[in-house]
Amino acid sequence: MSDDLTSDEQWKEKLSPEAYVVCRQKGTEPPFSGALLDEKRGGVFTCACCGQPLFSSNSKFDSGSGWPSFFEKIDESAVREIVDHSHGMVRTEVVCDKCNSHLGHVFPDGPPPSGLRFCINSLSLDFVPE
Repeated sequence: MSDDLTSDEQWKEKLSPEAYVVCRQKGTEPPFSGALLDEKRGGVFTCACCGQPLFSSNSKFDSGSGWPSFFEKIDESAVREIVDHSHGMVRTEVVCDKCNSHLGHVFPDGPPPSGLRFCINSLSLDFVPE
């Protein structure tokens, strides 16, 4: 994967139209539609745009929300959190720290040990099985 993709045209060539809307325009896939929602194998979930490892399958859980959910990042520096004031609410957006791809949001209603729920769009992820 290349780090030099910077223009919208380059991202449009690399990504499917649906993934482009989610990853580059901060869209959201419909709930219960994502290919990785029910992924239960061991492995690593990586950024669909740049390949950076983001979440381990060990932190994935079924939140019932309709999106893949994780209770912790694979590494503190992998995912960046940004205050999001869109849609008339205050949430915490999460993006890939390497390429700024929109991943989803994090909420304080997850399971132990973190109490966090990283609610992530399948379209923003790839899965690398163990």
